[in-house]
Amino acid sequence: MPNSIAYVKNYTSILDRVYQRASVSGCLASGRRMVQAGRNAKEIMIPKIEMTGLGDHTRNVGYKTGAITYEFETKTFNYDRGIKLLADVMDVEEAGVLECFVEAGSELQRVQVAPEADAFTFAQIAGHTGVTTASKSYANADAEDILEDLRTVTSAMDEHQVTTGGRYLFITPTLKGVLDDFSYANPNRSNRVLERFSRIVEVPQVRFYTAIDLLSGGDDGFGYQKRAAEYELTSDTEVDSGKTYYARSGSGTAASPYVYTEVASPVKASLGTYYEITTAPGLDVNFMVIEKSAVIKFDKHVASRVFSPDELENLDSYMMKYRKYGIVELFDNKLDGVYVSASTS
Repeated sequence: MPNSIAYVKNYTSILDRVYQRASVSGCLASGRRMVQAGRNAKEIMIPKIEMTGLGDHTRNVGYKTGAITYEFETKTFNYDRGIKLLADVMDVEEAGVLECFVEAGSELQRVQVAPEADAFTFAQIAGHTGVTTASKSYANADAEDILEDLRTVTSAMDEHQVTTGGRYLFITPTLKGVLDDFSYANPNRSNRVLERFSRIVEVPQVRFYTAIDLLSGGDDGFGYQKRAAEYELTSDTEVDSGKTYYARSGSGTAASPYVYTEVASPVKASLGTYYEITTAPGLDVNFMVIEKSAVIKFDKHVASRVFSPDELENLDSYMMKYRKYGIVELFDNKLDGVYVSASTS
């Protein structure tokens, strides 16, 4: 009879991973003193101090009297996210992949935690009250257009006495590539505005929005997504020339979702069918200029642990828990050190 030899299966230790970058916003993390201040409370009280300038000193009267204003601004922790992952002990042991939770923990950080932390950081900064946000499409722009806009931003910050030592340029890889190609092709053309930044960081567009929604893990799914616009029927009885109205088409099904189109010339007779935006959508960010000391960013609590089946009372499973609780905010007196350029659509 012929030989029958079963081939041995050999498993590699090389994980088939999706492409993903590590965190790009970690460079904005706050220093040790801020972390210590946020240890024991849900809110952080940040002192602000202002005082009058100098006046004339006269030999008969002496000093002019000025004033000191010392007050506190309150910042509240605004990020509390987590996940619990389970795997039945028999599924794990029969598959022979006891180390899967080690790999899963690493992948969770790289594929889920880091991208969401970046997206949340940039959206919080872009959406902060008082932050300058300019809308401009760079779809057909060349490097000189981008360099000109960066010069305008840096000049404004210089005039507002924003330090260059911690001034970061966060920019999409696409726009950074345009600048790089220009520099190589035109070595004699000036791009010295880039020297006005202490660091240039590329941010993938999927993490770079003016607003995001953190999904609950329920019917809406997990993770985050760029915020979509929300609409409702207008209650106006007269056309308001200062408003933008939208007409809705589609049936609202997966095959035919609603589409909202701006009404170019609204008329009173059709007001009952017009919609208004109640929640503005998130826009793609082109670039951000951020002076690091303007940002409050740290994690007050990070918990990550793997539990064996012996530790779980009601389940015969391995379990991994991860939680992250922190804050991303801005100092109210340092908003001149933040600028956002977003797309127009």
